[in-house]
Amino acid sequence: MSSFRNKIKVLIVDDSAVIRSVLTEILSSDSRILVVGAAVDPYDAREQIKKYNPDVITLDIEMPRMNGIEFLKNLMRLRPMPVVMISTLTHDGAPATLEALSLGAVDFIGKPQDQGHGALEKYKETIIEKVVAASSANVIANEGQHPVSPQPQLNSVAKNGTLRPGFICAIGASTGGTEAIKDVIVSLPEDSPPVVVAQHIPAVFSTSFAQRVDKMSAMRVYEASHKQAIERGCVYIAPGDAHLKIKRQGSGYICLLDDGAPVNRHKPSVEVLFDSVTQEAGASSMGIILTGMGADGAEALLRMRQTGATTVAQDENTSVVWGMPGSAVKLGAADKVLALSQIPKYIITKGFQ
Repeated sequence: MSSFRNKIKVLIVDDSAVIRSVLTEILSSDSRILVVGAAVDPYDAREQIKKYNPDVITLDIEMPRMNGIEFLKNLMRLRPMPVVMISTLTHDGAPATLEALSLGAVDFIGKPQDQGHGALEKYKETIIEKVVAASSANVIANEGQHPVSPQPQLNSVAKNGTLRPGFICAIGASTGGTEAIKDVIVSLPEDSPPVVVAQHIPAVFSTSFAQRVDKMSAMRVYEASHKQAIERGCVYIAPGDAHLKIKRQGSGYICLLDDGAPVNRHKPSVEVLFDSVTQEAGASSMGIILTGMGADGAEALLRMRQTGATTVAQDENTSVVWGMPGSAVKLGAADKVLALSQIPKYIITKGFQ
């Protein structure tokens, strides 16, 4: 029995017998994980949570009797715990997945439209990685942050201050990043410096993500397009199937989309974005690495710092997963380690003369 004690206990909640079976098989193949149960709907899940006290739940969004979103709302209110959503990789599935992340889900696994055994097996490594990362995620950080509109003093600085020539801010994130990015952008005034973003996200979700943040923000938020001019007061989010780079054009910059191979297993990659910002903007830039699993962007942030750019890593307390920012801090890449709520003010402070 003692060998089970240190394993990550996982409960699978899904109305599809095929998905329950495949997820059980995939997760059980990893020696760190113990699948304690598989529930067919939220009512069944409620009983199994009481019985097994799991460390992580995988939760299907679309289920009969009570959908995954409603169950997640109740769960986060009554018994917050790490939840990884299982969502369909379609444009229609994107808003519900983003809502789940805003309610406190740690991450999501995209379910291919072909839901046979082989289709999910391709994602085996990612599924295991996400569940293991979720087991040590900071759930409170994810559910407890509700950004306010821009603070009056930031509005005043942005309206009356002079933007540093050529200043641009680059943000990179992964797990927990959709909420963290939203919290930063929503807190920035409409006259803020331009922001470029690389978030690890599937192609079918990046459009919805940009639209969601745009609706909440004073700044205009776009899914970046090739050769799009980068302007003050605007945010450009990398599409989920391309690397985002910038290129200097006259006194400003344009977005470039690159269809190259994944870097650090990611496309878009934070490293690609940061390296292009270093090359084109140098000391006139700011690099910010937010919550996320792994180390994508950490070494590139160090290169930014070495060229005189301002560099920031999100602190451990407010990160859902302190992988990417933690790696950056360990490398000495960040000249500031800040709580998420302190980052908007720092962008404005550094962006204006």
